[in-house]
Amino acid sequence: MKKQFIFFLLILFCVLTVKAQDTDIDSPEEIRRELTIEKMGDIGQFIPAAVSAALILTHKDGEGGWQYLKGFGVNLTATYVLKYAIDKDRPDGATDGHAFPSGHTSFAFQGASFIQRRYGWEYGIPAYAIAGFVAYSRIEGLNERHDAYDVLGGILVGVGSTYLFTTPYQREHYQLSFSSANQEYMIGLTIKF
Repeated sequence: MKKQFIFFLLILFCVLTVKAQDTDIDSPEEIRRELTIEKMGDIGQFIPAAVSAALILTHKDGEGGWQYLKGFGVNLTATYVLKYAIDKDRPDGATDGHAFPSGHTSFAFQGASFIQRRYGWEYGIPAYAIAGFVAYSRIEGLNERHDAYDVLGGILVGVGSTYLFTTPYQREHYQLSFSSANQEYMIGLTIKF
């Protein structure tokens, strides 16, 4: 739990410091760079979900699939309920009122946190790196559709929806043991839930 808290603080720090480095240069190179970042974020939001599906299928993890779907449903519902309930305008001047929380960010972090929670940090760290880039792209992209608060809200909704339902994957749900000493025999059965 301590690793997760430190990791989230690191992501939060990176996201919040992005705007401190922002300059309003509208050169063609800057426009191309921001457009590329935005498009990569648009595509990147789907990578943690795709990897989640691949891991579920390769592990033949029906229980994990069900947990992912429940987390996805809660994430989607919470994201859109908050968007319409809070009705926050976007930083780029659009007045659609759907800025908070960032849907791209919540979707990416829901997939990344599922991977980390279900299958461990060795899969979770790259997934969180991709999700962190998606969050960055929402702030730094050409249209600057979100600010740091929108992205932070997306992170909290995405991770929170996963942690409501997801449990760590267990390869072995039971273990049978046998021991003997001094002509005494013992059989043990351990079941993990």
